[in-house]
Amino acid sequence: MTDANILQQEIAIEQRHVDVVYARLAELRDEAAKAEKAGYGLARVGNFGALVERDAMVFHAARRRRALDSEHEGLVFGRLDLKTGQLYYVGRLGIRGEGSESLVVDWRAPAAAAFYQATAKDTRDVVRRRMIRSAGERVTGIEDDLLDPESAPDDMHVVGDGALMASLGRATGSGMKDIVATIQQEQDEAIRAPATGVTIVSGGPGTGKTAVALHRAAYLLYSDRSRFAGGGILVVGPSGVFVNYIATVLPSLGEDSATLHSLGSLIPGLNAVRVDPAPVAAVKGSLRMRKVLERATHDAVPFGPTELRLLYRGTLLRLTAEDLHRARERALPRGARRNESRRAGFDNIFQALWSQAQRQRVSTLPPRPEFEAELTEREDFRDFLRGWWPQLRPSRVLDWLADPERLRRYAHGILSNNEIKLLRDAFSTLAAEGPTIADVALLDELDALLGQPRKPQQRNRNTFHAGGGVQEVTTYADRQQAARAAATERPEDYRDYAHVMVDEAQDVSPMQWRMLGRRAAIASWTIVGDPLQAAWTGNPAELAQAREQALGGKKRHEFTLSTNYRNSREIFEVAADVIRRAFPDEALPTAVRSTGVAPIERTVGVAALADTVRESAAELLKQVEGTVGVITPVPRRAEIAGWVASLADARVQVVTSLQAKGMEYDGVVLVEPEEIRTDSESGVRTLYVALSRATQQLITVGSKPYR
Repeated sequence: MTDANILQQEIAIEQRHVDVVYARLAELRDEAAKAEKAGYGLARVGNFGALVERDAMVFHAARRRRALDSEHEGLVFGRLDLKTGQLYYVGRLGIRGEGSESLVVDWRAPAAAAFYQATAKDTRDVVRRRMIRSAGERVTGIEDDLLDPESAPDDMHVVGDGALMASLGRATGSGMKDIVATIQQEQDEAIRAPATGVTIVSGGPGTGKTAVALHRAAYLLYSDRSRFAGGGILVVGPSGVFVNYIATVLPSLGEDSATLHSLGSLIPGLNAVRVDPAPVAAVKGSLRMRKVLERATHDAVPFGPTELRLLYRGTLLRLTAEDLHRARERALPRGARRNESRRAGFDNIFQALWSQAQRQRVSTLPPRPEFEAELTEREDFRDFLRGWWPQLRPSRVLDWLADPERLRRYAHGILSNNEIKLLRDAFSTLAAEGPTIADVALLDELDALLGQPRKPQQRNRNTFHAGGGVQEVTTYADRQQAARAAATERPEDYRDYAHVMVDEAQDVSPMQWRMLGRRAAIASWTIVGDPLQAAWTGNPAELAQAREQALGGKKRHEFTLSTNYRNSREIFEVAADVIRRAFPDEALPTAVRSTGVAPIERTVGVAALADTVRESAAELLKQVEGTVGVITPVPRRAEIAGWVASLADARVQVVTSLQAKGMEYDGVVLVEPEEIRTDSESGVRTLYVALSRATQQLITVGSKPYR
């Protein structure tokens, strides 16, 4: 029998089982839909207990139906043949037959662990591991790993060159794909690490750190759904481009309850995308900024009243600027929150006026409560209080730093003159261009320093209320549904996550670690990163302090990924050569795949740069099936995007060298690599990142050589 015939025969065998699985899936969908419909049909039941049972039945049936209705491309992707003669099929969803026999084992289940962890050295009783490729419900290919040849029956066929290598050369799309079918042993160990404490996953480019983090989120939701779906999982990436890239991975694994944010979008209603130059970002990210911000929150309001003149019962009461300053200072001792101390500030004003009225022997001076009530009734006095001590929002206080004189006062003795100048220039564009990603952490810190204003007490109101003041008649089921919604719908600025995942953690600044820590007081963590890819140039001691404070004393579980699955050897050797010159003693991952296609370096005159970039991108579009990334120096993205706009191809994405972190493309045109390398103190690390984004082909175009 020829190899082609064997392949078709084995595909037919797997197709028969896949047909059984999808037929059973259709039955389960139908059963779940009927159960949901039957629950809604029970309009009248006799007692509260029965109502609770009915609501629970509808809730669980609807959830099951949604899970089964989800699109599971490649529902069955693996098979294990064991020494005992048993075989297991592994897939995205666990499915049992009518007799409760297992048709598919969920990839996160303990029984599926051998699919990822078995090796030729430690077979875990696995003789043959098979990856099954599908398009919809049709099996299109298979790839086998024979782990225990001595235990293989004579009639066992082995097809292909191995599942992993077969998958690595395939084209990428605009979004990141899950790696559920090709998870390797070192990755699986990190994915299945204990749910408690802090799991730290480090590794060089292409080692699958991001994929591990996302698959770990799906694994945690599977292993302890009540904890992690109830409390929530927060996944934080470096940029909006990165978050969009990974957004489809968890839904493809059947999970859609995690929350994805970039560091610029953690504050509700804000999505910062601007990036500060590295020296400015280092200052804004420093822990010293907290002291600068605290001084700002304790300062007088710009253009607020500088004195109070009040005619009371024929007597002029006057508080000078110094009086107002003392009243504010007494209400704001160190550590006090401005918005929460507003009442104390007002009390100090009343006290100062009362004392003055007593000293001046105001005629017919009433008792103090009546005195305060009279003042409160006066519109001019209320206007003064609102102007002197308004409710402050973080964005308003941050705007104060755009005033050079205020910035100098707040930063005096904390920042150097050069650092103050850097901030002055950076904040001068705040009003016109909006906050940068680094500013978001400052706004979050200001929110913590200002505190929340005290809310007036309100009488209890019935949640179910129709317009016009008419109370709506509600059913028990309505109230149960509302109670469930209140328990599951999180506030806009939710901060009680059960688990927080941080990708590209090497770039998180000290102030950003403080921002993350506020959302993870009770959370376990997964931290993913690579120090050699760090763009952060600030104080390492500050960084370690802030990170440890955020993580607390939780137990650490550390994993290192050592194999580069993304780049061909030819491409990664170029990136490795650049980073080795700066850091010769650092360990780098090993690329396992060779294409025989060497990267191309094009050095041209400045006048020819635009045409060469456009032609190079067009060349890659013809040569690769998937995406083409055009990676630019940070300040020049808009300019270079204009150079390739005429290509009008959705497969082309133009990103800066910082936005490229965590991304991958089939082909990459890297523009002005030497400009990236010399841009900042971390430029060589940033160039290392940019050079390691391509899976198939890399072209560098610059006006100067970079090697």
